Amino acid sequence: MSYYFAKTLALGFDDAVRLTTEALKREGFGIITEIDVRDTLKKKINVDFRPYRILGACNPALAHEALEIEDKVGTMLPCNVIVQDKGDGNTEVAAIDPVASMQAIDNPRLKQAAEHVQAKLKSVIGSL
Repeated sequence: MSYYFAKTLALGFDDAVRLTTEALKREGFGIITEIDVRDTLKKKINVDFRPYRILGACNPALAHEALEIEDKVGTMLPCNVIVQDKGDGNTEVAAIDPVASMQAIDNPRLKQAAEHVQAKLKSVIGSL
């Protein structure tokens, strides 16, 4: 089982970030963290890296449901979505598969909740 699902877009990086953020919003997700990996690596270790952004996406209602089911699941939140420049005008968007990431937790109710989040994230990626 793969731990993510992805799609490559024939778009520039900034446009892909914008479209991904809009698609997440349509599925009830907000961006609660945003990490500019390129900028961070340059500042911290003086390494040049391709444009790469980690979007910490959260659907508050679904996060609350998961936390009510399993109080330590917060160690696996938020759902990370990455946007990375693949060159030649292409940008890849990839999202964590919450079902794969929750396999370590033996809780059928949590698996059901993760399947709901999985469907929403697949919808986001599919809509791009």
